[in-house]
Amino acid sequence: MTKEKIILGIDPGTTIMGFGLIKVTGKSMQFMQLNELDLKKYDDHYLKLKLIFERTIELIETHHPDEIAIEAPFFGKNVQSMLKLGRAQGVAMAAGLSRQIPITEYSPKKIKMAITGNGNASKEQVAKMLQSLLGLKTLPKNLDATDGLAAAVCHFYNDGKVEVGKSYSGWDAFVKQNSPPTPKGGAKNNPIVELRKKLK
Repeated sequence: MTKEKIILGIDPGTTIMGFGLIKVTGKSMQFMQLNELDLKKYDDHYLKLKLIFERTIELIETHHPDEIAIEAPFFGKNVQSMLKLGRAQGVAMAAGLSRQIPITEYSPKKIKMAITGNGNASKEQVAKMLQSLLGLKTLPKNLDATDGLAAAVCHFYNDGKVEVGKSYSGWDAFVKQNSPPTPKGGAKNNPIVELRKKLK
């Protein structure tokens, strides 16, 4: 019997969060859903993060994805924008990790490369290629939704390859991969550990 799995792709953002779902059966993929969460009307950054978390949980509980693919924030010149984008990504990841769903991050360049063969492709080129690959009748007005779908398709294409990006299977894996290295001489020379002792 051919195993089926569902992949949820997310393009995180504090203005628009795009997402797409595909069903994978063996070596073929099938389009399920494409949508976005419009956050433009909200001024409160923390409310936006709450809504991103809740929407991701809702998608998980409705569609039961087996894996999540998420677009990693690109490094721009605006530090504030980077910080907000990183928070949006972190909140979406936390939602998936809280339900024990494996998550893989892909850089925007890697996603574009997987879909179009060109790491510098435009959003429009990515959307058109997805339309062709998945037989989409129409494309959404905002292409953040197709960016989310592109992350899912990129993950499908990279399935089984060893080097796919950062993957997390749960909270423990996330903490382990994102903890600072232990300094030479072990934890006793760690300034954070020393500070905690002083504060006790």
